[in-house]
Amino acid sequence: MAQSGSFLQFSGHHYLRHRLVLSVLSGKAVKIDKIRPDDKNPGLRDYEISFLRLLERVTNGTVIEISVTGTAILVKPGIIAGGSVSHDCPLSRSIGYFLEPIVMLAPFAKRPLNLTLKGITTDDKDLSADIIRTVTLPHLEFFGISDGLELRIKRRGSSPLGGGEVQFLCPIVKQVKTLNFVDPGKIKRIRGIAHAVRVSPQFSNRMIEASRSVLNRYIPDIYLYSDVYKGEDSGKSPGYALTLLAESTTSALHCAEAVSQAGVAPEDIALDAARGLLREVQRGGCVDQKHQTLVLLLMVLGSEDVGRCRMAEPTERTIQFLRDVKATFGTSFKIVPVDPLSEGPTQLLYSCYGTGYVNTNRSLA
Repeated sequence: MAQSGSFLQFSGHHYLRHRLVLSVLSGKAVKIDKIRPDDKNPGLRDYEISFLRLLERVTNGTVIEISVTGTAILVKPGIIAGGSVSHDCPLSRSIGYFLEPIVMLAPFAKRPLNLTLKGITTDDKDLSADIIRTVTLPHLEFFGISDGLELRIKRRGSSPLGGGEVQFLCPIVKQVKTLNFVDPGKIKRIRGIAHAVRVSPQFSNRMIEASRSVLNRYIPDIYLYSDVYKGEDSGKSPGYALTLLAESTTSALHCAEAVSQAGVAPEDIALDAARGLLREVQRGGCVDQKHQTLVLLLMVLGSEDVGRCRMAEPTERTIQFLRDVKATFGTSFKIVPVDPLSEGPTQLLYSCYGTGYVNTNRSLA
């Protein structure tokens, strides 16, 4: 990472989305080069180009320049416009790939965002529409972003042919609240959604029974919902998945998910999800690993006060995100162990001084 004059400079295709999000929020131009230069097929992939096009639609005045070979881009960010936007996502990545960074930008738009995305709703690479609806959006509520916040799954679409559709509604805020979330509490309930499309509805019941065989030993308050879509609403490909969510007494959320694979029984998919959830709970903290970057970003944008949050050890993605935040906003986090003498998984207290970011885009009408 280097900062040269008027723009930030990064190399490589990793972390492309969150670097573009930081560029738009800070108003600083960003240049990213050496995008797969040694690959057989160098440069940007179709889903990365599609995300750049979506960014153009959600913002106003953003200028994107892509080199002839596609191995370098220069993005000069405009304002986040919001409003009504529709976008067809390529089938190489699921809707979650596109929605996750937009969730970070939408509260700071000029007008409330009404975004319709079409494509694959659940795959094994990105956050599914179910996790974004049940886990990601409640994290925004910690920061005072709640009225009118909604994700509707209109049609489900499994890989490889997709055919799904979701609608994301997000209000705008002037400023986000400072977070002080240091008590993870005790797990009080587990909720889940087992969905099956273009396969026997019995598959979702089999996943529910198998996951209960593991989770019932842990906690009694379990409610798993069977979500079966029929006809056109079930997309173009068969598939099934189980999304699980554990909620604590202090509203801390942990999630896990497993998606159908060729030749793997629904029971095995359910056991993967259940064990994944218990591993996530064991790591502890107030925020699960999938949502570390979202919470840390909103802490940076919080009012001019010290925000604190207790989390598990950072993932590689989170570590790079903290470096990029330092380069973009000049904000550093203080990270200390919560209980250095405990024998369990290491839990850390992340604290930073908010930048007092104010949404100057919003229309006052």
